[in-house]
Amino acid sequence: MNRIVTSLALGLLALSLAACKQQAEPAPATPAAAAVAEPAPAPAPEATVQASHSDLTAKSGDVDMKAFPGTFTGILPCASCPGIDTRLELGVDGAFTLTETYQGEADSPVVVEGTWTVEDGGKRVLLDPNSKSEQDRSFEIVSSDEIRLLDRDGKPTDSKLNYSLKREAK
Repeated sequence: MNRIVTSLALGLLALSLAACKQQAEPAPATPAAAAVAEPAPAPAPEATVQASHSDLTAKSGDVDMKAFPGTFTGILPCASCPGIDTRLELGVDGAFTLTETYQGEADSPVVVEGTWTVEDGGKRVLLDPNSKSEQDRSFEIVSSDEIRLLDRDGKPTDSKLNYSLKREAK
């Protein structure tokens, strides 16, 4: 019985030592090998990660995201006035300026500035205002020349009214 216990103890000790044995470090690459080595590919982005403006170099559907920045204008629906004259400037640097003029109201235009990003695989533009009193806004990318305002939950508005802004001619 003592031999069995001793054999088991020695076997466990050998396994423990083998598990603790440190791996030898790989030899440093020679300059010739370093010149040939390719960088490791970047990890795949998660579906919920938003693409920043600097990531807008690829095509998404029919929209060339590198050429997407520009000025979009239109008249959006208004509950208390005939309409909101809207001008959205998306800068190549990732900044935006949104100017809204409520028709028939004496107040000066409302101007909101901040940053914009593309999310949902190039299907939406998200406006993140600098002012914390302003809410984020989302627009569906309909085409390279049209975006459509989405509701506060980022879903299409359940209405027959026109929520689209069209690209201004350059």
